[in-house]
Amino acid sequence: MKKKRDKAVSLRTLKKELSILKTGGQKTVFTNGCFDIIHAGHVRYLNKASRLGDVLIVGLNSDKSVKKIKGRNRPIVPEGERAEVLLGLASVDYVVLFDESTPIRLIETVLPDVLAKGADWSAEKIVGADIVKKNGGTVARVKLVEGKSTTNIIKKITRLKG
Repeated sequence: MKKKRDKAVSLRTLKKELSILKTGGQKTVFTNGCFDIIHAGHVRYLNKASRLGDVLIVGLNSDKSVKKIKGRNRPIVPEGERAEVLLGLASVDYVVLFDESTPIRLIETVLPDVLAKGADWSAEKIVGADIVKKNGGTVARVKLVEGKSTTNIIKKITRLKG
């Protein structure tokens, strides 16, 4: 049984632990995202992704990375708190932060058995898919819950403030 964590791990720590898990035959699943204002759509997505293997690793965009992607007003929730909430979900085993715009470096290091991404991403646009496939892994496009997104929550709050 794996130890439940309450904060993100370093890539170095993750590499060590993955070595042990893979030697033990554990199937690893990797996904990534900003996970700002975690909602039911996130939870359902992560539950589906976790069922694709034995260990779910979430690459979490750092605050710096989220600002690059989403703009200066994001994230709403700081990275440490986003990591803590993710790790509070039964489906999530590891969270590792990354500062880059894409998780390519993480994927190259982790080399998951399964790379999971939302079905809103076309197969050819999934970052790292080629690397995972080249190393014998698979890519899974996970169906999302329609209408559930952090952007929609922010829009609704903005309308309410009005």
